[in-house]
Amino acid sequence: MGTLIEEIFSRKAGRHVQAGEILLLDVDYIMSHDNTTPLAIKAFREIGKPILDKNRIVLHLDHAYPAPNVLAAENHKKIIEFVREQELPHFHRQGVCHQVMIEEGYITPGAIVIGADSHSNTYGALGAFGAGLGSTEIGVAWATGKCWFKVPETICIELTGETQRGVYAKDVMIYIAGLLGMDGGTYRSVEFGGEYIESLPMHERIVFPNMSTEIGAKCGLIAADEVTINFLETATPAKGPFEALYPVNPRYERVFEIDVSTLAPQVACHPDVDHVKPLEQVEGLEVNEVYIGTCTNARYEDIEIVANMLKGKKVNPLTRVIVTPASERIYKKAMKNGLIEILMDAGCTVTGTGCGACIGRHGGILAAGERALTTMNRNFIGRMGSPLSEIYLASPATAAATALTGHITDPRQYLMQNAE
Repeated sequence: MGTLIEEIFSRKAGRHVQAGEILLLDVDYIMSHDNTTPLAIKAFREIGKPILDKNRIVLHLDHAYPAPNVLAAENHKKIIEFVREQELPHFHRQGVCHQVMIEEGYITPGAIVIGADSHSNTYGALGAFGAGLGSTEIGVAWATGKCWFKVPETICIELTGETQRGVYAKDVMIYIAGLLGMDGGTYRSVEFGGEYIESLPMHERIVFPNMSTEIGAKCGLIAADEVTINFLETATPAKGPFEALYPVNPRYERVFEIDVSTLAPQVACHPDVDHVKPLEQVEGLEVNEVYIGTCTNARYEDIEIVANMLKGKKVNPLTRVIVTPASERIYKKAMKNGLIEILMDAGCTVTGTGCGACIGRHGGILAAGERALTTMNRNFIGRMGSPLSEIYLASPATAAATALTGHITDPRQYLMQNAE
């Protein structure tokens, strides 16, 4: 009886729990990637105990893969040797860890999944608890299968109405980041609900828990409903039966009500994700690079939006336009359906899957004085390369329109042209 986080933790604890309690709970999966696994291995070695359950460990190479430098190559070597030594069954090299975790069926309603990555909140889109932890905690969980949690208070964001043409889930979440601020949800569970959320397909729902990290949340959660269950049954190999998961007579710390029909396209401006403006206030700002990728907006449907807007056109010749599909599965589907060819014909560079440019490792980093408009989830100073560069965040549609002109551009004019 309670909020979504209280419901999830109560089921795992076998009793009713409330916000403020401290619990030691079993975790279903423990995730880490090439940036964080080496430190987890170090912590695990220092503990000196064996892995409790190898089936709970999921490792990925995605942040700097293929290796762009010797340090990354050494990390990959260390991880592969550990996988071989421990005979770990879940080792992936097929895209951004969070997308692969969902695609491969590790995430199900009510599950508790910890990850050595701050955007592990993403898993809340399917009614699971996902949270980012440090590598030391990951190493400890390998040995114990457990983790300590303080049950967080919950902020409810109730979203109603229907968005205007050209306004997407990313615009709505950027608006929320501007409303709450980067610390507005610190160590809170943020529930996203209302008729708008209920109407969304999974690829758009994912945006909200994913970017709950950017408002400081411990986790972001969406109730597991028929949309969730249908997605799991048709788009993943996860084994059911799956249970719906809703809040039951919840008591919220705060409630925000937002009518999404009032929103125009939004942009999170340099240098913080909560520096949010309606697109019209920054329209015309010159852009050197457009980057369409990451765990926030590089799913098939995002790439399809971009391809439909660029079909038969050419991107600005002086603007680098880089598209990085979130996973191999997405890449293959986009190839099969002709989207990759459309993007390349338009002048885009399509890279292999992974995180790459998002974290300034490779595949599209910025020089001093350059400006990028991207579909990623954060725009910290130096995030994509030089600390003297600027990063602006927007939807895939805004990214496509900007790619065509070389400056920040409202996508609605192109969407209307395509509709005619």
